[in-house]
Amino acid sequence: MKHLLTLISIAFFVSSINAQDYKFGKVSKEELIENIHPVDSSANAALLYRKVKSYVGYNYMDGKLEQTRYILERVKIYNKNGFDWATKRTLLYKGKDVKNERIRDLKGYTYNLVNNKVVKTKLKKDGIFEEQINDAISQHIFTMPNIEDGCIIEYEYTISSPYTSVDDILLQYEIPINRLEVTFSYDKYFTYSSLLNTLSSYSPKINFKSRDGVNTVKQYNDIVQQSNYVINEVIIKENNVPSLIKEAYSGNLNNYRQKLSLELTQIKNGNGIVEKLISNTWVKVSQSIYESSAFGKQLEKTKFFKDDLALVVNDTHNAFEKTAIASNLIKSKVKWNGNYGMYSRKGIKKAYEEGEGNVGDINLLLISMLKSIGVNANPVLVSTKNHGIPLYPTRDGFNYVICMVEDNGSYVLVDATEPFAPLNVLPDRVLNWQGRVIKEDRTSGWISLMPSKQSQYSTSLNVKLEDDFSISGKVRQMITSNLALRYRKTYSGLSEADKIKSLEADKGDFEVSNLQIEHKDNGNLSLAYDYNLNDAIDDIGEKLYFSPLLFMVEKENPFKLNERKYPIDFSMPIKEKYKVNIMLPNGYAIASIPQSEVIQFKDGDVKYSFILKQNGNFIQLSTEFDLKTPIIDPEDYKVFKEFYGKIVEKQAEQIILTKL
Repeated sequence: MKHLLTLISIAFFVSSINAQDYKFGKVSKEELIENIHPVDSSANAALLYRKVKSYVGYNYMDGKLEQTRYILERVKIYNKNGFDWATKRTLLYKGKDVKNERIRDLKGYTYNLVNNKVVKTKLKKDGIFEEQINDAISQHIFTMPNIEDGCIIEYEYTISSPYTSVDDILLQYEIPINRLEVTFSYDKYFTYSSLLNTLSSYSPKINFKSRDGVNTVKQYNDIVQQSNYVINEVIIKENNVPSLIKEAYSGNLNNYRQKLSLELTQIKNGNGIVEKLISNTWVKVSQSIYESSAFGKQLEKTKFFKDDLALVVNDTHNAFEKTAIASNLIKSKVKWNGNYGMYSRKGIKKAYEEGEGNVGDINLLLISMLKSIGVNANPVLVSTKNHGIPLYPTRDGFNYVICMVEDNGSYVLVDATEPFAPLNVLPDRVLNWQGRVIKEDRTSGWISLMPSKQSQYSTSLNVKLEDDFSISGKVRQMITSNLALRYRKTYSGLSEADKIKSLEADKGDFEVSNLQIEHKDNGNLSLAYDYNLNDAIDDIGEKLYFSPLLFMVEKENPFKLNERKYPIDFSMPIKEKYKVNIMLPNGYAIASIPQSEVIQFKDGDVKYSFILKQNGNFIQLSTEFDLKTPIIDPEDYKVFKEFYGKIVEKQAEQIILTKL
């Protein structure tokens, strides 16, 4: 009966969506009263309505190309965890020879229910900002006023652009969408193909239609000119778009977000004759990028660094040694300014002389250096995690470049923007499945960006139980490869006090002292510190209860969904090891200890071992989490969730000591 009532309520909800008035400003009292989403009770906010109308064509008044995108959104905010949805950010591009993109006709209101009346507050100029991201991109930001639990915000605006390249239209968010209406229109001079993200589990229906008519334009001399037009439309209309729920180890959630991508494939002239075919392949895209003056031409510039390079490199070094030396030289001389880009923004010579540059400046400089001393180095085009995975061949599909060096059948990948990264260790932002290497002869191909070597996190822990049942001891840790890079970046720039605070966080009544951190030449990291722990032991009826992993125990299973629509992504192969040596206190004996156990996922793809034994006056524990494949497919989610739950349960088992 309960299930039937739920279905009836959802059916009623769907019918009410279809009957809803979504005109700007028509917010109802019923929408404001609603305190929980009818379909997704966990939602902190919901898009009651999202409308996107995008157009590419010629303005018949002045004959100029224009692209416009009108956006209307009505958002219900159920609680304070949804307040972030009151801030809207939009990236805008500016070119060298054309007008910049801009936002116009922005209007917005916040609606609250006060004394059973709908009260609205207008978005004012002091809530609107713009910040410069880099030379080519700015970010338009507005924050809606008077945000409270249960309020509704609504805004509309238009983006004007001089470009024919159309940004992806997002069809899915981290909150549910009650009603989605998307229309992309383009006139007869253009042809676009429409693509959906095949990695998304949500698949909307796309409809296509055409409409025609006559444009009438009155000229300055009162002559009336008429012309026929044909408008093609791509239409998506959907109810109840599911939210994209973020859970632990999601990787880049944008890779699984549904979106409409629009690829320009041809342009016709006024006589209907095809003027330009834009039939791209990844081979053509790679070639056109390489031949740019801001890319391939930069690799030919070598004179300005030759003297500096000759001081540190000689013929006794092999290719990979030369790569490490050249990379370190660049890191010492050129600082990354934080800007992405596969193209050199300043030119590699100017970046070298000024000591600062974007990704393209720095990594193309590295490739140029290596080529000049006979190393087989080539650029690899990358789409970073926050840029997503391109759905079709386009230059806009990449936003980053790194270096690949090959020698005797082996290769390494290098990113010289990252000061803490050794060879073959890439920063997290770059670990987005695959990149495209371009050789000097313009041939190209895909290569994996994902780490093949396991990152290790090894911890040794000495444990002494004091007379007051507090615990003291020493921790030693060794962290390698990509995990080491993460930790080096985390601790870089932190004061000693902040480093200790980071180690103490979320561990209970835990104090760290005598912290020592050593950065190894190979990129690995070692830590050692003393500790005191005051709340790990329960003293009940002359018995002591505690987990052998103490403050390192995993407290809960991070995988909580009943099903998951996208993979579990650990980013890299990992081996996590703990060795714990517990000295038994005087006057106590072992009443019981957890049993040793080995837990496996599937056929040992992932394995967890928990080996505990008594050795004289000591209890010794050795655990190992061995993950060789970092991606767990969504169809294996339930099995992996159960597997991980067993690990959490095992770690929660306690040692019991009894008083003699």
